[in-house]
Amino acid sequence: MALRVLIVDDHEVVRLGLRTLLSNQADILVVDEATSAQEAIEKSVQQHPDVVVMDIRMPGKNGIDACKEIKAQLPAVKVIMLTSYAEDEMLFDAISAGAAGYVLKQGGGDDLVRAIRRVGQGEALLDPAVTQRVLARVRQATRQEQAAAFADLTEQELRVLGLVSEGHTNKEIAKALFLGEGTVRNYVSSILSKLGLTNRAEAAAYAVRHNLGEFLKELS
Repeated sequence: MALRVLIVDDHEVVRLGLRTLLSNQADILVVDEATSAQEAIEKSVQQHPDVVVMDIRMPGKNGIDACKEIKAQLPAVKVIMLTSYAEDEMLFDAISAGAAGYVLKQGGGDDLVRAIRRVGQGEALLDPAVTQRVLARVRQATRQEQAAAFADLTEQELRVLGLVSEGHTNKEIAKALFLGEGTVRNYVSSILSKLGLTNRAEAAAYAVRHNLGEFLKELS
């Protein structure tokens, strides 16, 4: 069965060239064209293509906005971004939005055909260098989120919370940190107050939910 493809670009000449190229492939069927991000979303919902080939830069809503909405409504649809530059800053956001990969506009037609076939088979088209930079961004965002979750706690309170999350009693925590039990109780009380929690179980769940273990490793 032929792969159903939707072409999205605001330039008529580009759309015509893409349609001509793809129409010559027996295993690819161009089901429609769209001239804007909004039209791409609407036609994706109407046509249910297997692959959307979309210009990353368009007036108004860009290809990233469209990709995000298409993936939200139609998770199975694969989106390939067309870009003029492999270093395009928007590629990070495109991949985060769910794009299966990208193809350079100045590349040969065979590159796009191969890309469509590959993503149609469930593969991804991510340049290793770009992938690493995207993962680095994700890790950075995670660290920032963790830092915000524990911003009000002192380092000692973080250590106490870490041990609380592992199920240790105040006596065990006191021994591990060379503190008095009364001091540990005060730390636990302070932690609960700062985080707006009511008991140790909630504190433990909060620590796990926000990956306190990973955050403590970053601090050490």
